[in-house]
Amino acid sequence: METVVTGLGLVTPGGIGVARTWQTVCAGTSTAAHDPDLAGLPVDLSCRVPGFDPRATVGRRHWQYDRLVQFALVAAREAVADAGLDPTTWDGARVGVVIGVGMWGVTTTATQHAVLAAEGPEAVSALLLPMMLSNMAAGQVGMDLRAGGPNLVTATACASGSTAIGLAHDLLRSRTCDVVVAGGTEAGVTPLVVAGFAQMGALSRRADPTASRPFDTGRDGFVLGEGCGLLVLERAADATARGARVRARLLGFGASADAHHPTAPDPEGRGVQRAVRDALRGAGLVPADVDHVNAHATGTPAGDLAEARVLRRLLGPAPVVTASKGALGHALGAAGGIEAALTVLALQHGLVPPTANLDDQDGDIALDVVTKAPRTQHIEVALSNSFGFGGQNAVLVLAAA
Repeated sequence: METVVTGLGLVTPGGIGVARTWQTVCAGTSTAAHDPDLAGLPVDLSCRVPGFDPRATVGRRHWQYDRLVQFALVAAREAVADAGLDPTTWDGARVGVVIGVGMWGVTTTATQHAVLAAEGPEAVSALLLPMMLSNMAAGQVGMDLRAGGPNLVTATACASGSTAIGLAHDLLRSRTCDVVVAGGTEAGVTPLVVAGFAQMGALSRRADPTASRPFDTGRDGFVLGEGCGLLVLERAADATARGARVRARLLGFGASADAHHPTAPDPEGRGVQRAVRDALRGAGLVPADVDHVNAHATGTPAGDLAEARVLRRLLGPAPVVTASKGALGHALGAAGGIEAALTVLALQHGLVPPTANLDDQDGDIALDVVTKAPRTQHIEVALSNSFGFGGQNAVLVLAAA
């Protein structure tokens, strides 16, 4: 039984919609900018979704919900339309929703805490809980799409989006669902979250938009981003039967734990190595089959090096590598969904986007990383890597249709 990708939906700092995001990533330009909401903090750069107006994009019924829910609604609608599906006619009981969220509705939490402090408990919104709970990302998408199947949220930190796609793959293989909308969403750019990341030394202290520098000798941390990436997944036979366009195939998923440290990666990458091997084994492939890798590569000194060592050790020098966070920043729980969608587009177009801001590749990173301009490349098999705090690892194997 083969799982296929029939629809994509993206809301990212590169733009609202798949086409705009792909154009931005292929241009290799950074979306980082000084953020007025972060003024006065040690780090005031972020990668925000441009021009996002919830009243115009999600409608009156949903505009008051947390930003991560709003992103998910917009991306889900695009993905389902892209798949050629109609929620008014499908059997909703057979449609699942699995969305990864690394945190929760932190924008709502911050706003309502300020209301409590300034005006007292009677002023707090009666919708506080449904606005801030992380499961409402999947819950609201399920309601919006009339999807009555399993409705789940995965929380594996920055691996959450990829974990969600892996779980969706299992729901299809077990025939629990016929269609699953899966990926990740996050809206964590708030002063408290940024201050927390800055205090632990995870964020770049550069003051210019090129601060996110995956694999570069000058990398010193990531730039916080936001957004949502969702895929529509189906069994290949079902997609063929309804005459759907198949964008790519999802062949395998691997997950593991480093069991090493709350925030630092295992420098030997043993957990990552297990996840890659399990994903390839599930796909019936070997390392030599991999043509392309969309690396997790956040731009932290230890993380990038650990991932690069595993990729070189397992895959050798051949795969063409890119890192999307140079352009889009790190969207935490949404990153896996966004990067899985970008990997699908790379397979479809035979084009590997460049890694933005990579000017001087670290000599210890012995990988063929694309820089400066997109590279035309025939790709049959690709990996999309996602890793998170707690030692969470998730790897997807995607292949050309």
